[in-house]
Amino acid sequence: MNPPQNPEKTHSSESPQDKKSQKGMPPSQPPIWRNPLVWLLAIWLIIAFAGNNFFTGLARSDISYSTFKEQLRQDNIKSVEIKGNTIRGEFKNSYSPGRDGQDGGAGRKFKSFTTTKPPMDDPDLMSKLEENDVTIQAESQGGSWLPSMLIILLPWLLLIGYFMFMSRKMQNKGQNMPGLGGMFGVGKSRARRHRESKTKTSYDDVAGLENPRKDLREIVEYLKNPDKFTSLGAQIPRGVLLMGAPGTGKTLLARATAGEAGVPFYSISGSEFIEMFVGVGASRVRDMFANAKKEAPSIIFIDEIDSVGRARGAGLGGGHDEREQTLNQILNEMDGFEPHQSVVVIAATNRPDVLDNALTRPGRFDRQITLELPQKNARKEILLLHARNVPVADDVDLDSVAGRTVGFSGADLKNLVNEAALLAGRRDRKTVTAQDFEQASDKIILGAEREDAINEDEKKIIAYHEAGHALTARLLPGTDPLQKVTIIPRGRALGATQQIPETDRHNHSRTYLLNRLCVSLGGRASEKLVFDELTTGSAQDLKAVTQLTRRMVCQWGMSDKLGPVTFNQGEEHVFLGRELSQNKDFSEDTARAIDEEIRRIVQEMEDKTSGLLRDNRDKLDKLAGELRENETLFKEDIERILG
Repeated sequence: MNPPQNPEKTHSSESPQDKKSQKGMPPSQPPIWRNPLVWLLAIWLIIAFAGNNFFTGLARSDISYSTFKEQLRQDNIKSVEIKGNTIRGEFKNSYSPGRDGQDGGAGRKFKSFTTTKPPMDDPDLMSKLEENDVTIQAESQGGSWLPSMLIILLPWLLLIGYFMFMSRKMQNKGQNMPGLGGMFGVGKSRARRHRESKTKTSYDDVAGLENPRKDLREIVEYLKNPDKFTSLGAQIPRGVLLMGAPGTGKTLLARATAGEAGVPFYSISGSEFIEMFVGVGASRVRDMFANAKKEAPSIIFIDEIDSVGRARGAGLGGGHDEREQTLNQILNEMDGFEPHQSVVVIAATNRPDVLDNALTRPGRFDRQITLELPQKNARKEILLLHARNVPVADDVDLDSVAGRTVGFSGADLKNLVNEAALLAGRRDRKTVTAQDFEQASDKIILGAEREDAINEDEKKIIAYHEAGHALTARLLPGTDPLQKVTIIPRGRALGATQQIPETDRHNHSRTYLLNRLCVSLGGRASEKLVFDELTTGSAQDLKAVTQLTRRMVCQWGMSDKLGPVTFNQGEEHVFLGRELSQNKDFSEDTARAIDEEIRRIVQEMEDKTSGLLRDNRDKLDKLAGELRENETLFKEDIERILG
């Protein structure tokens, strides 16, 4: 699937003011630096902070205490102001430090001075000041701080008041003209606009989604020719909700719909509405919808809408947070669409179970389209689409590759083609071969090969473990055919047994699921049979077995003891808060019965598998020996060994 394209910038000879006038928007606000109040505040700051120190410093000299006493003895001190250890005063005659003086300012004349009294007492100071008729002013060291504080804080208070006034003024304008987006553009929508002439994606770039495309073609027809439907009194769905697993092509399908319709396309993620400031998300919603209405017909695409569309009042977040305000605004905007406004909202999510009911009701997202994982034919179409620019060798059978990639999404298949091309490039090949596709598939499913050196004892245990899986799958009827068995460490696994179903399964029988449990327990049963010992290599097998058995008992009613009843267990996802507030729908005795039934089924399947391997011990030894020698066995090799 093609990645989203970057929005294109448009260039025009018209000025921004002309464009805004044509669209009915007011001219933009003048820059803040042109406001005379700003210059007045700046001048006040300069005077308050620099003026006192700079201008007074021109006529005041910092002298030493010895110089002060010398001038006092020469009767050149007119007045003093004592504050703690600091003495300020004025000379009777101008004081000019000598060239060799230590007080600085040689050659300059000063009328006032500042000096610091030493920490020891000077009992002769006051008597000497009185003898020379010096005017004495004293001030406590704490002093009055209010005037200085006012001088410092007043400019900042004026600035804060000015910005609050401008913010309130622009917010009031933003309610009538959402495009302004509030002060500094915080509430402006971050939706990326894609011009209709630049949206090159079409339905030809979407493979394997035939049914969803059929549902969306009606939307395209309406956007191209709305009169065709409105003349009959029909109203097009205002919202289309695309639901599916990650990588199934929801975003690509929305872009292709906009490309087919040839209309402006606004794309945004649900998480981009939420900020730390209260009301920003709702403001961005208003701005986005206002822009889309101006350019109608248009499409708004909201990806991962579950980030803002979760059920209100559920969970631990309360009912008045920013997310719920944003959701309320989305609901209000979708209700506010007029019948003649050709604006369609397409949203995507992989968690439709957590969405608010008011969001999915008719009149809002009244058309819901489910995107499933592609089946074999669809996987082949997707592989052909992504391989059209890749030089594929003649030995590559994409039909066979599609059959081996059960459970792959469209994104996984694109990654498969890319990994195969990368492997071919590392080997300096001109074309991508079947071996490259095979190794790329193993890398995606099992992980990259590990360089760990395995000793012979561990290698023997791994060989019997994988041979137990393979032999059980070969002997039990109705299991998926074996494709490959390997003891080469990949990812977190020390070995792997790969089974590929012949056809895509939509429904599973109880017998098939029980046999699947036996195959998963084959490795553990083989270790116990051959070595009379158990290892940690069965951890993932036991986890998968327990999960599958719990679903059989709790969700699918496949337990004779508990009967055709479902219990709220075994869910893949738990909607935090909603389930916590609900009462358990079964008793403790039933919970104990569920655990006992799961344990009974797993134990019976392990006993069945152990008996099957015990009866075919010679085949188990033969298959394990071949694995130790060759490390990897394919379907043909297994058929040859087991006959």
